[in-house]
Amino acid sequence: MNYLSKTTLALGIGMSLFTFGCNQNQKSEAQTFKTPDSTNKEAINDATADVQLDKIALPANFKIAVWAAAIPNARQMAISEEGIVFVGNRQEDKVYAVIDEDGDGKADTKFTLAEGLNMPNGVAYRDGDLYVAEVNRIIRFKDIKNNLGNPTYEVVYDDYPTETHHGWKFIAFGPDGKLYVPVGAPCNICEPEKEIFASITRLDVDSPNPTPEVYVHGVRNSVGFDWDPKTGDMWFTDNGRDMMGDDVPNCELNHITEAGQHFGYPYWHEGTVKDPEFGNNGGPASDYVAPAAKLGAHVAPLGMRFYEGSMFPSEYKNKIIVAKHGSWNRSKKSGYVLTSLKVNGANAADEQEFASGWLDEAAQEAWGRPVDVQEMKDGSLLISDDMAGVIYRVTYSEN
Repeated sequence: MNYLSKTTLALGIGMSLFTFGCNQNQKSEAQTFKTPDSTNKEAINDATADVQLDKIALPANFKIAVWAAAIPNARQMAISEEGIVFVGNRQEDKVYAVIDEDGDGKADTKFTLAEGLNMPNGVAYRDGDLYVAEVNRIIRFKDIKNNLGNPTYEVVYDDYPTETHHGWKFIAFGPDGKLYVPVGAPCNICEPEKEIFASITRLDVDSPNPTPEVYVHGVRNSVGFDWDPKTGDMWFTDNGRDMMGDDVPNCELNHITEAGQHFGYPYWHEGTVKDPEFGNNGGPASDYVAPAAKLGAHVAPLGMRFYEGSMFPSEYKNKIIVAKHGSWNRSKKSGYVLTSLKVNGANAADEQEFASGWLDEAAQEAWGRPVDVQEMKDGSLLISDDMAGVIYRVTYSEN
């Protein structure tokens, strides 16, 4: 989990660029974070959002609020030690840095870090640098917290496939320090000619000549993963194929135990469903890794994280929280919720609905679609919504 240290931070930066101060009144961060004026900075503390929070159902004593509005097509999020929330998008061409400058639990400022990018869905933060994944390249903004007002980037690697079908990427650094980058299948269902398609790769960004290594195979379209804080194993969501009916196949939550594993695509789906077009080209189902959990057909599970904070009740500790973006081609829509799952060894079970209400079931119309989840250092949970263009914050209090 890319969560934040609970240690109170202190930074001294020339010209008093950033200042910090503690606040104990249920603030979202343990410090304020002040930024200078610049041409790419926009105040969003008064921004409004067309959302229906009264329709969001949560467990008892949980609350949801808009943390940041005016974040078009908000997708993957990453957070720095200081509480800067970096946000990518898929349908737009920009990457943002969003900041709660006064620590009141709502974002005040948005910096546009780059524009004109190609589906910059994926963002990852490490050692002061921001990494952004476009369709065919990884770029890096060095020392981004000190350059919010004048951001520049360099190209780390630019030879990923250019196909845009499942070409948008979710990225994150693993415990080994490498950047994990999925490459989706360039189709609904096919046998890609190049090995790199339908895989999760990893990239040594510290190498002078980084080259992607295919880590696991048979992954149709993963747009979310995280590492178990207890074992260090990687878990990922995968979106199942379309055009096999309303209820087949299930989307998947998968568990990686070693490099080189194959998770079935395009031959087998949800572990036991043989593909009608390509199933005979592969081996038996036992040749492939079955999912750790079946998440429902067409629910489009995207961002997922292990919850490691202390704000939520203890029962949530080390549970996986998954954002189900929602179906697009089902006769009755599915997804549009957050769920939690308990990890039990190699499997995950006891899936519980955590947040729902973005979909009007009766009208079959959605007003929002959750994409990614990220834990803040106080243990609250951020949820991005690319349809409503907002980031929500979920908190818990028994009072």
